Amino acid sequence: MVADIKIVFCVGLAVIFTDVGKSAFIGKSHSGGKADPVLQYVVNNSLREHPVLTKLKLRTLEDPWNIMMVASEQAQFMANLIRLINATKAIEIGMYTGYNALSMALVMPENGRVVACEIEDTYVVIANPFFKEAGVENKIDVRHQTAMKTLNELIAAGDVGTYDFVFIDADKFNYDRYYEKSLELLRKGGIIAIDNVLWSGKVVNPAPDDVTSKSLDALNKKLHKDQRIELSMLTVGDGLTIAIKR
Repeated sequence: MVADIKIVFCVGLAVIFTDVGKSAFIGKSHSGGKADPVLQYVVNNSLREHPVLTKLKLRTLEDPWNIMMVASEQAQFMANLIRLINATKAIEIGMYTGYNALSMALVMPENGRVVACEIEDTYVVIANPFFKEAGVENKIDVRHQTAMKTLNELIAAGDVGTYDFVFIDADKFNYDRYYEKSLELLRKGGIIAIDNVLWSGKVVNPAPDDVTSKSLDALNKKLHKDQRIELSMLTVGDGLTIAIKR
């Protein structure tokens, strides 16, 4: 017998329950996962947040769209991936207020570089002072234009196969295009991290008129079959896919 499913919306994130207990998908520590004691335990016993990251997070929480911010626990995980592969060149597609760009830059060596794509003036203005305060403004190259324009410029400049890490967290409809461009720019053994791949659980059975969920679902299925990469999908934040270029 199929268990009944009840969906509870919590600060913009759906937390899915069944009659056998809570789903493994519990949201972000600063939004939908705030009330989850297990997630808070994880944060309390693993998060090592740079003081400027904490300040930027608090500033971002003042923004009405703060749910877009990468969860602290997710950013730390990706920073550790950057350490593991000794990354010196990264791209962030969708910077928002800069929390994750700052997190990446902080763990890179002095010659490290993060190309951060962001089209909204407001978010660039918020981010820049924190980059400067943390002493990493020289490592972060903010491209204030569409991400596709930036990716095409990097390809035209001869950067194909030279990047170590790419984080995709922008408009979901273009995720597939971002993925293909990122794969082109990535070196063998490099990592693409893709955010929001669970989309509050709505990818499981997208509504006919839900273009975003259907786009994400299609990408998830494509990546599952893509032999150009090694793949792992994690129930971190709003879902995080890790794709390693073969």
